[in-house]
Amino acid sequence: MTDLEFDILDELYFVQSFESIQNALEIDILLLKDALRQLIEKGWVRCFKSAATDDVVFAEEIDLDNRYLEYHYLATKEGLLAHNSR
Repeated sequence: MTDLEFDILDELYFVQSFESIQNALEIDILLLKDALRQLIEKGWVRCFKSAATDDVVFAEEIDLDNRYLEYHYLATKEGLLAHNSR
């Protein structure tokens, strides 16, 4: 796990918008999108259509290139275990 992945997971104990994560970490949009993409691929972050956690965006529907600002993000159980194991 990279330092950036650790920092992102640290922000995702609760559902967060892209803007909230970016503001908290003060990092470039492209860097955050790429890191979120990797965390989603690892199964460490889940993507939601809104702050309501029952609106999951399934892997085949995720469009981080165009819709990243619409989504909300939350660490998965596996992501939290990886984060806490570091």
